[in-house]
Amino acid sequence: MTTAILKQPTEPTAALKPNRSFVHGLITNKKALVGMIVMLVFIALALLAPVLFPGDPSRITAMASLEPSPEHWLGTTAKGQDVLALTVHGSRSSLFVGLTVGFASTFIGILVGLASAYFGKFIDEALSLVTNVFLLLPGLPLLVILAAFLPPGLGTVILVLVVTGWAGSARVLRSQALSIRSKDFVAAAVVSGERAGRIMFREILPNMASIVMSTLLACVIYGIGAQAGLEFLGLGDVSTVSWGNNLFWAGNEGALLTGSWWVFVPSGVCIALVAFALALINYAVDEVTNPRLRKIKTPKITERSAAK
Repeated sequence: MTTAILKQPTEPTAALKPNRSFVHGLITNKKALVGMIVMLVFIALALLAPVLFPGDPSRITAMASLEPSPEHWLGTTAKGQDVLALTVHGSRSSLFVGLTVGFASTFIGILVGLASAYFGKFIDEALSLVTNVFLLLPGLPLLVILAAFLPPGLGTVILVLVVTGWAGSARVLRSQALSIRSKDFVAAAVVSGERAGRIMFREILPNMASIVMSTLLACVIYGIGAQAGLEFLGLGDVSTVSWGNNLFWAGNEGALLTGSWWVFVPSGVCIALVAFALALINYAVDEVTNPRLRKIKTPKITERSAAK
């Protein structure tokens, strides 16, 4: 009996390395691969924009409202600007704002969520009250008011979106941190005398990696979409080339009325593609970290086994 117990198979190596399993799961997931390829294409275009279209992308290069042609692949605007140059250069601003808002909102959410869950009592009540206030405030009117009274610029847009976007991530991360706070290994760390910061960032946070990544991706989608919405309403810096400002100028110059679809469709498609790619990666993270969403692989029936 003792021999039988000793010969029992041990746990797979992957189960002992959750981070490696998580990365391997993402790399082998088709949704994540498609999403990452799309994002890499947009990031490469944003980085290579000054090389592909040197100079000011807003300069007038041709006749007004030209349809797509070999000289101008996406046509020109009502001012004679090249739409492809505006779209490629616009990716720099939109991705920069989206990624900055995503990382900043997630970072604030991590700090608030971990502090609320770990310290509890008065600190949890105070932070939860502040979080609830920001959650209850109507988002769009607050965005419009803040953007209207602050000086225009990318810094203002980022500040406004971070102020209005961190509360949701803080609420989600606090819930996850609360469930981990009650685990035995956290209690053991407290008893052993480890500092609060070490317990929060070295014991609790690594076990929240998947939900932190999901929150980050959602915040990036929110940042890109909200920036485009603000700029389309004319509340951004109209001198900046971005996808939202491209849509703003397309509306102001009557592209919809004149049927110049090539002016506004590229920027709208780019926003939709980036959001779609991030949503695919987010869904893949859920599939990798949640066993109930994984597909069960059925063993293939070979001809030899079928004959038996």
